[in-house]
Amino acid sequence: MADISPLQKARAAYRPKLPPVFAGSGPFVQASEGPRTRPVADVEAIQAMFPHSCGKPVVAFEAGVRDGRGPLKVGVVLSGGQAPGGHNVIAGVFDALRAMNPGSTLYGFLGGPSGLTDNKYKLLDDATIDAYRNTGGFDIIGSGRTKLETEEQFVQVAANCEALGIGALIIIGGDDSNTNACLLAEFLQRQGRPITVVGCPKTIDGDLKNERIAASFGFDTATKVYSELIGNIERDANSAKKYWHFIKLMGRSASHIALECALQTHPTVALISEEVSAEKQTLRQIVERIAGLVRERFARRKKFGVVLIPEGLVEFIPETKRLISELNELLAKKSDTGRHFDSLASMDDKLQFVNSRLTPASAQVLGSLPGTVRMQLLLDRDEHGNVPVSQIETEKLLIDLVGDRIKEWNSPYKDEADKDKRIPFNGQSHFFGYEGRCAAPSNFDADYSYSLGYTAACLAAAGKTGYMACVGNLARPAGEWTAGGIPLTMMMNMEMRKGKSHPVIRKALVRLDGAPFRAFAAQRDAWAMEDAFRFPGPIQYFGPAEVCDATTLTLKLEAGQ
Repeated sequence: MADISPLQKARAAYRPKLPPVFAGSGPFVQASEGPRTRPVADVEAIQAMFPHSCGKPVVAFEAGVRDGRGPLKVGVVLSGGQAPGGHNVIAGVFDALRAMNPGSTLYGFLGGPSGLTDNKYKLLDDATIDAYRNTGGFDIIGSGRTKLETEEQFVQVAANCEALGIGALIIIGGDDSNTNACLLAEFLQRQGRPITVVGCPKTIDGDLKNERIAASFGFDTATKVYSELIGNIERDANSAKKYWHFIKLMGRSASHIALECALQTHPTVALISEEVSAEKQTLRQIVERIAGLVRERFARRKKFGVVLIPEGLVEFIPETKRLISELNELLAKKSDTGRHFDSLASMDDKLQFVNSRLTPASAQVLGSLPGTVRMQLLLDRDEHGNVPVSQIETEKLLIDLVGDRIKEWNSPYKDEADKDKRIPFNGQSHFFGYEGRCAAPSNFDADYSYSLGYTAACLAAAGKTGYMACVGNLARPAGEWTAGGIPLTMMMNMEMRKGKSHPVIRKALVRLDGAPFRAFAAQRDAWAMEDAFRFPGPIQYFGPAEVCDATTLTLKLEAGQ
């Protein structure tokens, strides 16, 4: 038996809180239908593609009575990257099914969506579930990034489920995974196959949300982990007083993590990608702003600072976004130019080949970047030939460019007598990513994810296919939470993917007119000049509720608290 830590033992005994509709009557609830829904955009196109799913009503659960239903067989799959709370979603599903009927069965499909098509699974029993309650990670059944999007895949999934007698599938994933869940639900309805498909909102990035889904599970825990680390670095910066720390944070498509961590820790600078895009800020302008703060703080005898950078920043800066787009098209693996590029032996030859085919503006941008970044853009490409933006070391890029600008300002002061006029700049780079994805869930995420699993099981039992589990009123204590579901099509629009228009769940970006960003914008100028660092400390699992059960500042601000 594996040796477990004292904290693991204590967390295994934690009993997650549930919305009162479940706490009072368990899973014996009834679904009441609310207003009918429509897609967030491209209504006619989505309606045409999802005639059986589009327009379904919002569902809310109310207390019901024991209905004597027979045992249920349900399959569950973890899809995409890890997020704290995934195990508790599965525990919530398991407990709800067993409470409905002790003879119910939960199948865990292994390795993500490919487990559904390859029919690889294991039965989840009490001993297995109990070993994973309130733990981080997805290792109970594993995860994967296989996309369920072809009819051949859907046919195989349906055949595998029917062979096992499975009447419902619960897919725990982000926007792409739940888009695939919606496609699968539509296919099964069109085929007249009685298999219910329910989704759960998972992503630490925080970009799977709308007016009824206030947060995805995992965001709370991950931002608490990152904020602790940022606070530790701020304390070190304030102690050593000689380093500028550049910290890249997860969040390629949106800056929710960077914004929440900024609200929690009050850094010297926090870049928000959506603002950069809206204001069409250039890379030079960003560098000039940071370098200017280094110079101004030096004038105040401060030689240190902390800068937060969203992972996807380069895709929001107009000129680097264009450069990446041109490189992706030029170096596509199956294109003639991509194959010729791969055949070139030296980096000089590759650069010459690319520069001759880029637009002059993009060639100039590429030439202005440090050599290590140029190599990342050209050599570190995925299986399609695209630049893997998440791997670009933006934090090191900014350190290099800010350092170059400060060297220009220092160049007149070469004599020893002028040394006190030279601006010191010592950059330190960090990337916080995997550190937050599998942390033991905070009390909030333990409660929220367990409640989502319980809700998903009730949606499955009610036959509400093509829905996402929804737990509301999250800024209040769990005793005031609500439970229900929204149609997945409600979140969908059409987007261009690989040159074709596809239905996808729309990512929720940071709203520049939203309360969280406005609160940040109102304070950041003071943070830049003062040492206003805030130190959240580690996640607390035991103690007063205002410490242990507190959720994100983002959620509180959005709720007007």
